[in-house]
Amino acid sequence: MKLLPESSGFEAINSALNIETVDASIMGRLESYSCKMVGQEKALYKRFHSFSGLSDMQALSPPQSMMEASSPHSHAKLRSILRSSQSSGGEDSPLADKINRKTLFYLISTLNAAFYPDYDFSNASSQEFSREPSVEWVMRTVQKQMMAVARAEFMAVESELWAALDSAICLRECEIYSYNPDQTSDPYSEDGCLWSFNYFFYNSRLKRIVFFTMRSVSQYCATPLDTEMIGDTCMDFEDDD
Repeated sequence: MKLLPESSGFEAINSALNIETVDASIMGRLESYSCKMVGQEKALYKRFHSFSGLSDMQALSPPQSMMEASSPHSHAKLRSILRSSQSSGGEDSPLADKINRKTLFYLISTLNAAFYPDYDFSNASSQEFSREPSVEWVMRTVQKQMMAVARAEFMAVESELWAALDSAICLRECEIYSYNPDQTSDPYSEDGCLWSFNYFFYNSRLKRIVFFTMRSVSQYCATPLDTEMIGDTCMDFEDDD
Protein backbone atom coordinates (compact mmCIF):
# COMPACT_ATOMS: atom_id res chain seq x y z
CA MET A 1 0.00 0.00 0.00
CA LYS A 2 1.29 3.44 -0.88
CA LEU A 3 0.46 6.56 1.10
CA LEU A 4 -1.03 9.00 -1.40
CA PRO A 5 0.09 12.64 -1.66
CA GLU A 6 -3.50 13.79 -1.11
CA SER A 7 -3.11 12.65 2.48
CA SER A 8 -1.38 15.98 3.00
CA GLY A 9 -4.76 17.57 2.31
CA PHE A 10 -5.95 15.98 5.55
CA GLU A 11 -3.40 17.87 7.64
CA ALA A 12 -5.82 20.55 8.89
CA ILE A 13 -8.45 17.93 9.71
CA ASN A 14 -5.91 15.76 11.52
CA SER A 15 -4.73 18.73 13.54
CA ALA A 16 -8.32 19.50 14.57
CA LEU A 17 -8.85 15.86 15.56
CA ASN A 18 -6.08 16.07 18.15
CA ILE A 19 -7.92 17.38 21.19
CA GLU A 20 -6.99 17.88 24.83
CA THR A 21 -9.82 17.53 27.35
CA VAL A 22 -9.76 17.75 31.12
CA ASP A 23 -9.34 13.99 31.45
CA ALA A 24 -7.91 12.74 28.17
CA SER A 25 -5.90 13.32 25.03
CA ILE A 26 -7.86 12.49 21.87
CA MET A 27 -5.78 11.68 18.78
CA GLY A 28 -7.20 11.15 15.30
CA ARG A 29 -5.93 10.92 11.74
CA LEU A 30 -7.06 10.40 8.16
CA GLU A 31 -4.72 8.80 5.61
CA SER A 32 -5.31 7.85 1.97
CA TYR A 33 -3.68 4.73 0.49
CA SER A 34 -3.45 3.29 -3.00
CA CYS A 35 -4.36 -0.40 -3.23
CA LYS A 36 -1.50 -0.94 -5.66
CA MET A 37 0.81 -3.50 -4.11
CA VAL A 38 4.39 -2.42 -3.65
CA GLY A 39 7.62 -4.20 -2.76
CA GLN A 40 7.22 -7.33 -0.68
CA GLU A 41 3.41 -7.03 -0.68
CA LYS A 42 3.20 -8.85 -4.01
CA ALA A 43 5.02 -11.89 -2.60
CA LEU A 44 3.00 -11.71 0.61
CA TYR A 45 -0.24 -11.63 -1.36
CA LYS A 46 0.74 -14.69 -3.40
CA ARG A 47 1.35 -16.63 -0.19
CA PHE A 48 -1.81 -15.25 1.40
CA HIS A 49 -3.94 -16.09 -1.65
CA SER A 50 -2.52 -19.56 -2.23
CA PHE A 51 -2.81 -20.76 1.37
CA SER A 52 -4.92 -23.91 1.06
CA GLY A 53 -6.53 -23.49 4.46
CA LEU A 54 -8.43 -20.39 3.35
CA SER A 55 -11.58 -20.29 1.25
CA ASP A 56 -12.03 -17.30 -1.05
CA MET A 57 -14.70 -15.77 1.20
CA GLN A 58 -13.88 -15.17 4.85
CA ALA A 59 -16.29 -14.59 7.73
CA LEU A 60 -16.44 -11.14 9.29
CA SER A 61 -17.56 -10.13 12.77
CA PRO A 62 -20.68 -8.03 13.40
CA PRO A 63 -20.22 -4.26 12.90
CA GLN A 64 -18.35 -2.19 15.44
CA SER A 65 -21.25 0.27 15.41
CA MET A 66 -23.38 -2.41 17.10
CA MET A 67 -21.09 -2.16 20.11
CA GLU A 68 -21.78 0.22 22.93
CA ALA A 69 -19.36 3.14 23.24
CA SER A 70 -17.99 1.79 26.48
CA SER A 71 -14.94 0.09 27.91
CA PRO A 72 -12.80 -2.38 25.93
CA HIS A 73 -14.00 -5.08 28.37
CA SER A 74 -17.64 -4.52 27.36
CA HIS A 75 -16.68 -4.48 23.69
CA ALA A 76 -14.89 -7.82 23.96
CA LYS A 77 -17.80 -9.44 25.82
CA LEU A 78 -20.39 -8.27 23.30
CA ARG A 79 -18.20 -9.29 20.35
CA SER A 80 -17.93 -12.77 21.85
CA ILE A 81 -21.72 -13.07 22.18
CA LEU A 82 -22.34 -11.85 18.64
CA ARG A 83 -19.67 -14.10 17.14
CA SER A 84 -21.24 -17.09 18.89
CA SER A 85 -24.62 -16.15 17.45
CA GLN A 86 -23.06 -15.79 14.01
CA SER A 87 -21.40 -19.18 14.26
CA SER A 88 -24.51 -21.00 15.43
CA GLY A 89 -26.68 -19.27 12.85
CA GLY A 90 -24.59 -20.36 9.86
CA GLU A 91 -24.45 -18.53 6.54
CA ASP A 92 -28.16 -17.66 6.70
CA SER A 93 -27.77 -15.86 10.01
CA PRO A 94 -28.68 -12.15 9.80
CA LEU A 95 -25.34 -11.48 11.49
CA ALA A 96 -23.34 -13.37 8.87
CA ASP A 97 -21.15 -11.28 6.57
CA LYS A 98 -18.10 -12.13 4.49
CA ILE A 99 -15.16 -10.57 2.71
CA ASN A 100 -13.08 -11.83 -0.20
CA ARG A 101 -9.42 -12.51 0.44
CA LYS A 102 -8.11 -9.74 -1.79
CA THR A 103 -10.10 -7.05 0.04
CA LEU A 104 -9.06 -8.55 3.37
CA PHE A 105 -5.44 -8.37 2.25
CA TYR A 106 -5.93 -4.68 1.40
CA LEU A 107 -7.26 -3.98 4.90
CA ILE A 108 -4.38 -5.83 6.55
CA SER A 109 -1.84 -4.06 4.32
CA THR A 110 -3.37 -0.70 5.21
CA LEU A 111 -2.88 -1.44 8.90
CA ASN A 112 0.71 -2.51 8.25
CA ALA A 113 1.39 0.74 6.39
CA ALA A 114 -0.40 2.94 8.93
CA PHE A 115 1.38 1.50 11.97
CA TYR A 116 4.76 0.68 10.40
CA PRO A 117 7.26 -0.20 11.81
CA ASP A 118 5.83 -0.80 15.28
CA TYR A 119 3.21 -3.42 14.45
CA ASP A 120 2.75 -6.30 12.03
CA PHE A 121 -0.83 -7.36 11.24
CA SER A 122 0.03 -10.03 8.67
CA ASN A 123 -1.59 -12.75 10.78
CA ALA A 124 -4.79 -10.81 11.48
CA SER A 125 -7.97 -12.87 11.21
CA SER A 126 -10.97 -11.85 9.09
CA GLN A 127 -13.04 -11.96 12.29
CA GLU A 128 -11.09 -8.99 13.60
CA PHE A 129 -12.83 -6.95 10.89
CA SER A 130 -16.45 -5.95 10.29
CA ARG A 131 -18.44 -4.45 7.43
CA GLU A 132 -20.35 -1.36 8.53
CA PRO A 133 -23.99 -1.01 7.40
CA SER A 134 -23.75 2.45 5.78
CA VAL A 135 -21.97 5.80 5.71
CA GLU A 136 -24.79 7.30 7.77
CA TRP A 137 -24.39 4.57 10.39
CA VAL A 138 -20.70 5.30 10.77
CA MET A 139 -21.27 9.05 10.87
CA ARG A 140 -23.80 8.66 13.68
CA THR A 141 -21.48 6.34 15.61
CA VAL A 142 -18.53 8.74 15.35
CA GLN A 143 -20.73 11.72 16.19
CA LYS A 144 -22.18 9.99 19.27
CA GLN A 145 -18.71 9.14 20.58
CA MET A 146 -17.19 12.54 19.92
CA MET A 147 -20.13 14.62 21.14
CA ALA A 148 -19.89 12.79 24.46
CA VAL A 149 -16.24 13.69 25.02
CA ALA A 150 -15.39 16.80 22.94
CA ARG A 151 -18.65 18.34 21.73
CA ALA A 152 -17.48 21.86 20.85
CA GLU A 153 -14.20 20.76 19.25
CA PHE A 154 -15.88 18.09 17.14
CA MET A 155 -18.73 20.34 16.00
CA ALA A 156 -16.11 22.79 14.72
CA VAL A 157 -14.56 20.18 12.40
CA GLU A 158 -17.39 17.71 11.73
CA SER A 159 -18.61 19.05 8.38
CA GLU A 160 -15.05 19.54 7.08
CA LEU A 161 -14.15 16.00 8.15
CA TRP A 162 -16.87 14.30 6.11
CA ALA A 163 -16.43 16.69 3.18
CA ALA A 164 -12.71 15.89 3.04
CA LEU A 165 -13.45 12.17 3.18
CA ASP A 166 -16.04 12.44 0.42
CA SER A 167 -13.68 14.43 -1.77
CA ALA A 168 -10.90 11.88 -1.34
CA ILE A 169 -12.83 8.62 -1.63
CA CYS A 170 -16.43 9.31 -2.83
CA LEU A 171 -18.28 7.97 0.20
CA ARG A 172 -21.38 6.78 -1.68
CA GLU A 173 -19.22 4.32 -3.63
CA CYS A 174 -17.45 2.92 -0.59
CA GLU A 175 -17.62 -0.28 1.34
CA ILE A 176 -16.81 0.58 4.94
CA TYR A 177 -14.98 -1.78 7.27
CA SER A 178 -13.81 -1.50 10.85
CA TYR A 179 -10.97 -3.20 12.72
CA ASN A 180 -11.97 -4.61 16.09
CA PRO A 181 -8.98 -6.52 17.51
CA ASP A 182 -8.69 -8.35 20.77
CA GLN A 183 -6.47 -6.91 23.46
CA THR A 184 -3.35 -8.75 22.29
CA SER A 185 -3.59 -7.43 18.71
CA ASP A 186 -4.76 -3.90 19.42
CA PRO A 187 -2.16 -1.23 18.55
CA TYR A 188 -3.96 1.00 21.05
CA SER A 189 -3.76 -1.41 23.98
CA GLU A 190 -1.39 0.83 25.93
CA ASP A 191 -2.22 1.65 29.54
CA GLY A 192 -4.88 4.30 29.80
CA CYS A 193 -6.50 3.91 26.37
CA LEU A 194 -10.16 4.70 27.07
CA TRP A 195 -11.59 3.94 23.62
CA SER A 196 -10.61 3.75 19.98
CA PHE A 197 -12.00 3.10 16.53
CA ASN A 198 -10.52 2.22 13.13
CA TYR A 199 -12.50 2.62 9.90
CA PHE A 200 -11.55 1.79 6.32
CA PHE A 201 -13.39 3.50 3.45
CA TYR A 202 -12.70 1.28 0.44
CA ASN A 203 -13.51 2.39 -3.12
CA SER A 204 -12.88 -0.50 -5.52
CA ARG A 205 -13.29 1.73 -8.60
CA LEU A 206 -10.62 4.16 -7.42
CA LYS A 207 -8.57 1.29 -5.97
CA ARG A 208 -7.86 3.18 -2.79
CA ILE A 209 -8.64 3.19 0.92
CA VAL A 210 -8.96 6.06 3.36
CA PHE A 211 -8.07 4.99 6.89
CA PHE A 212 -9.76 6.91 9.72
CA THR A 213 -8.55 6.15 13.22
CA MET A 214 -9.03 7.79 16.62
CA ARG A 215 -8.21 6.97 20.21
CA SER A 216 -8.54 8.58 23.62
CA VAL A 217 -5.82 8.21 26.26
CA SER A 218 -6.27 9.15 29.90
CA GLN A 219 -4.37 12.22 31.05
CA TYR A 220 -3.41 10.22 34.13
CA CYS A 221 -1.25 7.88 32.07
CA ALA A 222 2.12 8.57 30.51
CA THR A 223 2.32 9.00 26.75
CA PRO A 224 4.44 6.46 24.80
CA LEU A 225 7.20 9.07 24.61
CA ASP A 226 7.01 9.67 28.35
CA THR A 227 7.11 5.92 28.92
CA GLU A 228 10.32 5.59 26.90
CA MET A 229 11.92 8.50 28.72
CA ILE A 230 11.02 7.74 32.30
CA GLY A 231 9.95 4.10 32.24
CA ASP A 232 6.61 4.80 33.90
CA THR A 233 3.07 3.69 33.09
CA CYS A 234 -0.09 4.86 34.80
CA MET A 235 0.11 6.62 38.11
CA ASP A 236 -1.35 4.71 40.99
CA PHE A 237 -3.84 6.54 43.14
CA GLU A 238 -4.54 5.27 46.64
CA ASP A 239 -7.01 6.56 49.19
CA ASP A 240 -5.40 8.17 52.19
CA ASP A 241 -6.94 6.60 55.27
